[in-house]
Amino acid sequence: MTVKYPPVPWYLQGRAIQILNLVNIENSRPFVPPELEIVSLFPGKTLGGTYISTYESGSILEYNELIVVAALVRYQGKIGAWISHIYVDNEDSVAGGREIWGLPKEMAEFTWEKDSVSVRQQERQLCRVRYKKEWFSFATWWQQPFSGNVFGGLESELLLFKSELKSQLGIVSGNLEIPQESSFARLNLGQPWLILNCQNLELVAGIPKVVGTKFFQENPRGVSF
Repeated sequence: MTVKYPPVPWYLQGRAIQILNLVNIENSRPFVPPELEIVSLFPGKTLGGTYISTYESGSILEYNELIVVAALVRYQGKIGAWISHIYVDNEDSVAGGREIWGLPKEMAEFTWEKDSVSVRQQERQLCRVRYKKEWFSFATWWQQPFSGNVFGGLESELLLFKSELKSQLGIVSGNLEIPQESSFARLNLGQPWLILNCQNLELVAGIPKVVGTKFFQENPRGVSF
């Protein structure tokens, strides 16, 4: 079966849970290509986290997605996120993510419930997020636009693209469970710094540009960068 995917940019809309973590740089380093400098926010700490979304009607493709950011990185003066793991439940999205942006997309299964979402790969649990209502009355929804750089590259080319997001945001309490069998357990993301509930989300994944060349190394999952 021929897998087809839409051209860039991709316009997506739906909702998401964004979890931010202060990650130990020593945990991130094995997941990041050596060409990229890990940006330190505090001594020994970088910014990382997980993003779980469902893109619904009105999107260029409809699918669920789990993104794992291992670190905030710098390359030739540009700062962006390094996505070490990414999972979806749409084969067109897998193909597009790999061939357009050089992202290591894999298939997974997503289960959304009222106040939680879990992600599995067949018999292996990748993670589960449980979250509650917003903190206090003043933390109810407000509209916020964001944009940032994202690095990609499955082969020798290092790619950079801009991600633009607009959403109503609420700060929520909750927890992230990552079992030891998860492919990104070694990042130790189980203690969130901040959890955001993103409603009425609009996301644009932009056109990538080649910014450099990547050498190959083996990461802890046995996949070559």
